Order: sequence, then C-alpha cells, then structure tokens
Amino acid sequence: MPNQNFSLARRLRAGETVHTGWCGLGLPLVAELIGRAGFPAVTLDQQHGLYTMESTAAGIAAVRMAGAAPVVRVPLGDFAVASRVLDFGAEGVIAPMINTVEDARAFAAAAKYPPLGERSSGPLRALMLNGMELGDYVAQANDHVVTLAMIETRKALSNLAAILATPGIDAVFVGPSDLSLALSDGKTLDPHSREVDAAVDEIGKAAAKAGKIAGAYTATAERANELAARGFRFLAVASDTAFVRAGTAAAWKALKR
Repeated sequence: MPNQNFSLARRLRAGETVHTGWCGLGLPLVAELIGRAGFPAVTLDQQHGLYTMESTAAGIAAVRMAGAAPVVRVPLGDFAVASRVLDFGAEGVIAPMINTVEDARAFAAAAKYPPLGERSSGPLRALMLNGMELGDYVAQANDHVVTLAMIETRKALSNLAAILATPGIDAVFVGPSDLSLALSDGKTLDPHSREVDAAVDEIGKAAAKAGKIAGAYTATAERANELAARGFRFLAVASDTAFVRAGTAAAWKALKR
C-alpha cells in the first residue's frame, strides 16, 4: 500500500483540489464508507455533530483504514482538543469562529510544535497509524498538519488579512450558514445569498494573496464544483446525514407501490 502519511498536506501542496466528506452522525463505520467511496479526506464534526473523543479516535483510524485523510472540526474555542485529535492521528483540524488574531494564535499554538506553537509531545496513536518514530513525526508535523481557521463573522472578515498572516495558520475555511446569519444580522440563513457570495470571493482572493489555502463547506457537489472553479481547494461536500437521506429517498421513490 502506498505511504499514506500526511496525504492531505501532500495533495494540497501539489495543487490538488481536495474534497472531504462531512460526518456528524458519530459513527466511524459510516466515515469509513465515505472514505472507501473515494473521498480523499473525511471530516469528523465535534462542534455540531455527535462525535465524542472516543468515537473520534475510532473514526480517525477508520478513515485511515479506508485510505483517506482524517480531519476533525473541534468544538468552539476548545483549542486543547486540537492537540488531542492530532495525537489521535488527524491530519487536519478545522477550528470554528476564528474571529481575531488572538484566536488564530491560540489555535496555532495548540496545533503546532515549537517554534511555531506550543503543542505538547505525545502523539501515541498518530505514531501507530503512521508507522513513524516520535522524532520523525515531530520533525514533519508542523509542515504537514493542516490548520484551517473558520471565517464565519463580520469580525473575522475585518481581521481576515491578519488571521491569514498568523504563523501556523495554513488555511481559512468558510462557514457559509453562520456567515449568512452574521451578515444579515440574524434575519436570514441563506448560504448562497449575494452577501455571502461576495464575502466568499473576498476570502478566496485574500487567501490567494497570502499564499494560503481557501476552503469551504458546500451542501452540494454542484456548489463544490463552482467554488473549485473560483480557486477554493479544500471543499466539504454535503454530509453523512444528507447522503443517507438522499439514498433512502431515491430507493423509496423507485419502489413500486
């Protein structure tokens, strides 16, 4: 089997557009199925999903078994969890509501080893999954663990350039639903509104100018293709819940009754 170590960073560094399935059901077997379906990355959601620390550890291993790169969205403001899931073997971490440089620095500090950050050394499960010795892992992790700061508010947009310039932040990731709520002052939830679309362009251009990666959550493959054409290179597509619903609805509709 080809070496899978840090496949997410390797693909992004090569200029590929990486699609990730999004998993909130808290079921590692479902995450594995999505990886086996062909997604090169699978994201486990601890913020709004049902993933606990225990199921996240199992899910990371299941995703790796499927040949995909495991990514975790950690809970709001809980940067210590970023270190924990990296120790479990995650290759990327998405942190919600990174609104200020201070937020970005705290996130980077938890996810990167010195001198970039303050991550403590103890990646026992990551070593097992990667088949690496501690020294080799620590030497490579800062370059190959991908940190994605979510941009979801007016404040984040106003601090976008500074967030992108923060050492240890590798990418920004658009949360279009929360951005919609923020830009409409809570009046509408429309991830495809004109205001959100303008902000998406702004984020993409700022990331390109900073030499960083732009990513986003998308509800459909069509939207993912649209954003890929606009330079976004890490794209979450739908969710495990949506996949189950769509498959079930299609089967039920096809039945003769």
